[in-house]
Amino acid sequence: MRILLVEDDDALATVLASGFGEQGHEIVRASSAGEGRNRASSGRHDVIILDVMLPGGSGFDLCRELRQQAIATPILMLTARDSVDDRVAGLDAGADDYLAKPFAFEELVARVRALVRRTPTERRLVFETGDLRFDRNQRRVWRGDVELDLSPKELALLELFLRRPGTVLTRSELLDGAWDMSFERRSNIVDVYVRSLREKVDRPFGRSSIETVRGIGYRLRVDE
Repeated sequence: MRILLVEDDDALATVLASGFGEQGHEIVRASSAGEGRNRASSGRHDVIILDVMLPGGSGFDLCRELRQQAIATPILMLTARDSVDDRVAGLDAGADDYLAKPFAFEELVARVRALVRRTPTERRLVFETGDLRFDRNQRRVWRGDVELDLSPKELALLELFLRRPGTVLTRSELLDGAWDMSFERRSNIVDVYVRSLREKVDRPFGRSSIETVRGIGYRLRVDE
């Protein structure tokens, strides 16, 4: 299970990452509302654990924004704000569950498991643009009838493009979405992988679907 934890308390985040890690789960950390927004937008997580009081914004507002963007990832609000009004506000903002601090780790784990079990089967698992098709469940991609052999990072990048076709994605958004760790922002790792992706997705088929937007980033064309 891949869990996005949006929490600015370093000590708590470390404890949760260790606890979930011991159970074989992967924790992706975001420590502010802005970072949480960027990471959550990739849609590559099984569940989001979201604090309310965050640097740069409210967890309630972030939850509402993610739902407005049609991001269906289950969200559990984890916060010290435990009044009935706060719980209602969180659920009305689009959260699927609400757990007040302090809490028992075993209960948090059980609630996360329950959320994943309840995840609607209609959540989108196949993304298509033109003759590009990506099956998120099988982690397989095709150009027309030809299955492509992509590395895990190339698959992650292509998934980001296919989730938001026609949208310009900055290098920072691609870095956050595909790597989920801090790289030197001047690094050309994104450019290297985009070139590699083009060599497999576009060039053999005489296409140029992944466009460079000078000074900003890249975009997947939708007119093919």
